[in-house]
Amino acid sequence: MGKHLVGNHIRRLRFDHGEMTQQQLADKVGVTRQTIVALEKGNYSPSLELAFRIALAFGLPLEEVFYYGEHGTRD
Repeated sequence: MGKHLVGNHIRRLRFDHGEMTQQQLADKVGVTRQTIVALEKGNYSPSLELAFRIALAFGLPLEEVFYYGEHGTRD
């Protein structure tokens, strides 16, 4: 079985939403900018609560922000 991963489209979504900065997103969801950096690099998987807060910040369903699988495009 291949390696599974939790990936996200946060970087692309920030730019699609008025070129939102990492700090602006962090402030909106209540975390540090370093947490957003780690998420975008794939070094950190968010808690379920944080994942929902990020999706809500973009006004999107969870599955349009995060994905799980053997493959996936990284933004």
